Amino acid sequence: MSHLTLTRDDVEPLLEGLAILGTGGGGSPHWGRLILENDLAHGRKWNIVSLDSVPDDWTIVCGGMMGSVKAIESIGFDKVLEGWEADFPLLRVTRYMGELIGRRIDAMAPFEAGGLNSPIVLTLAARMGIAAIDGDALGRSAPETQMTSWHGHGVEITPMPLADSYGNIVVVSKAVEPTYVDEVGRWVVTKGGYLGANNHHPMTGVQLKQTTVPGTFSRALALGRAVHAARAAGRDPVRAAADLLGARHLIFGRIESLQEEERTGFYFSTAQITGLGPDAGRTARLTIKNEAMLCSLDERPVTIFPDPIYLLEPKTGRGLMSIALTAGHEITLLGASAHPRLRAAAMTEAGRKAFSPARFGHPDLIYRPMEALLP
Repeated sequence: MSHLTLTRDDVEPLLEGLAILGTGGGGSPHWGRLILENDLAHGRKWNIVSLDSVPDDWTIVCGGMMGSVKAIESIGFDKVLEGWEADFPLLRVTRYMGELIGRRIDAMAPFEAGGLNSPIVLTLAARMGIAAIDGDALGRSAPETQMTSWHGHGVEITPMPLADSYGNIVVVSKAVEPTYVDEVGRWVVTKGGYLGANNHHPMTGVQLKQTTVPGTFSRALALGRAVHAARAAGRDPVRAAADLLGARHLIFGRIESLQEEERTGFYFSTAQITGLGPDAGRTARLTIKNEAMLCSLDERPVTIFPDPIYLLEPKTGRGLMSIALTAGHEITLLGASAHPRLRAAAMTEAGRKAFSPARFGHPDLIYRPMEALLP
């Protein structure tokens, strides 16, 4: 079985890479760092396995935290972590999933690549003594649970147990509409102390290998190392990131304005960007629903979800969180092609509905690959 071994020295480059892959979301890498440092302090070991080494008969599930950033900040993430030593909602709900499906859970797969939501899978797997999968449902981050390669390829999202911070567990046994599970999840969290966890997409090793985007942790680690090396050598870290990602430069510019709104549990924003330097005279509009979902250059769409739009700090190459963007902030946008498995999922009947641009405020658009929009 192929394993990826992480050491204390790998934590920073791993988080650097995950922050970039998060496309503006995926949770705070600062919180991800606290999780990993806490694991190291408790002597926990991370067992990360590649897709191709997973036995066909394994049972794999996915899950993560639910809740309000404001609630976490009001408590303090260090206090949240301390509480997890006594009651970790994600551990509780994952064990409940095993009871629901009547099978031993052999491994945990991240939902997405992101600075918090990938490390949380590492700590869960370490606490359970099971493997973490080096692969996820997107190869990037996304705002809604049905926006996955798994959904588009027919892996059922349900049953989905949802745990709140009070010890309650609610189960969605079946969902006719794939968006229903997130709606129930938001209700559970609102009623249950604004923090909780979910578990979903139970699958076999065969399904995992056919539908998952490979390389969550190995790719993030390589990306972080490349950016660190470029920075240390005085080379352009943005260029280093673009080379490793196979990404194209969209624009370097300044954020002139932000229209922000918190709605139905999501952070919506539209950033207007004016080009600088070699991009002077150009404009971009970035549509955000937690993550970057659409980039238009000079009023023409050039990158549409699920193709990733990477938000980078121009001087350091660090990945930027969408909620941290401010007017006057300089930014570089890169665009890339989504993994073929994710693109194929987005083109199925189920995928077209789940991934629709209408989900992020653009019912007038249909998905087209970046290379068709930006030849």
